[in-house]
Amino acid sequence: MSPHVRMGATMTVRYNRAVTSSSLSGLNWLNLLVALMQTGFGAFLSVYLTTHGWSAAEIGFALSLAAITAMVAQVPAGMMVDAAHDKRHAAAIAIAIVILAALVIGIAPSHFPVLVAEMMQGAAGCVLTPSIAAITLALAQKEALGERLGHNVRFAALGSVSAAAAMGVVGTFYSHRATLFLAAAAGMAALGAIATIQGRDLATAHLRTDHRAAPPKVLRPAQDRGWDIARDPCLLIFGLCVFLFQLGNAGMLPLAANAVTRAGGGRVELYVAAAIVMPQLVAALLSPRVGRLAQQHGRRLVLVCGFLAMAARAMLLATDGGPFPMIAYQSLDGISAAAMGVLLPLIVADITHHRGRFNLAMGIVGVFVGLGAAASTTLAGALADRFGDTIAFLALAVPGLLAALLAWTGLPETRHRAAARPA
Repeated sequence: MSPHVRMGATMTVRYNRAVTSSSLSGLNWLNLLVALMQTGFGAFLSVYLTTHGWSAAEIGFALSLAAITAMVAQVPAGMMVDAAHDKRHAAAIAIAIVILAALVIGIAPSHFPVLVAEMMQGAAGCVLTPSIAAITLALAQKEALGERLGHNVRFAALGSVSAAAAMGVVGTFYSHRATLFLAAAAGMAALGAIATIQGRDLATAHLRTDHRAAPPKVLRPAQDRGWDIARDPCLLIFGLCVFLFQLGNAGMLPLAANAVTRAGGGRVELYVAAAIVMPQLVAALLSPRVGRLAQQHGRRLVLVCGFLAMAARAMLLATDGGPFPMIAYQSLDGISAAAMGVLLPLIVADITHHRGRFNLAMGIVGVFVGLGAAASTTLAGALADRFGDTIAFLALAVPGLLAALLAWTGLPETRHRAAARPA
């Protein structure tokens, strides 16, 4: 081969390895706008339904129905995304379903339409999360996947902060219904962000990474059977670690907010809002650095730090649950959120590197996440009612410590698993 031909081939490979700026910018905007859209289905939805005569029990049932639907749909959704020819299409369909759910609730806040819409939103979220992770896997250089996932977490956190501010203003000065229309508008903008992610960048994923699940389906090598990946000991240990983390984490802020509310005084809503925004800002600041640390020093060390930050937050809240300490201690939640947001898809990518079934594995871990979160709120409330807030916070620290211990002693370091030859 002549030198000119070799140089041309090299330039082609370099061009193909490089991702266009529009694709990376589109991925950033997609994460931000999806977070903004999904925020409309949290606390703001509760306020909206309350103004339409829903009781606390009815609102709780509607939100629980969405969570239960999400848990049931995790694994089938992961299998569906694995089978999709273009992950952008899967993400777009999921976003369209969430937009429809927001419009249904905004237009018809009666029981049956809202319950159906909540189920739609819960199921669509199970498709959306792995789809975005799969798009990221295809666009990122193999050696920079952790940092790219960190940028995902950063923009999602900024989206949550922007949503809290925008929906607060819209709900206060216009109407609570308008927050749902704002969520739908964010979803429409997210569809535009997907359109800027170039198909040619996804088609050349195999030049940036040798992960088996990254290329388009027509170029993808054979993957393991779903049952094989579901029995992977490393995946199951990681899932148990995530379950323990969520068991301690999910119920902590609601418990702290209840404690501040019972203590009385004004501006309770302002304190709670600050406690929500604080960790998002910390996560936005730290997430890319967390990704780089995971690439350089290994996944396990960063994961354990995230677990210990959660346990430390619980123990600090046990000592003083006042409004200003609560806001300060919530900064530790930003460390945990950054670690989990980056490490969850990164470790799953390591485990599935030579086996494929990345999205199915994400769905399996998602089941552990949902089970832990569902059990946490019930556990925290029961312990607080029976033994008081201090004991409840200390009890929530225990799963975090157990998760750190299990991750350090039982979870293999997965950073070099991608470099090893498949068994």
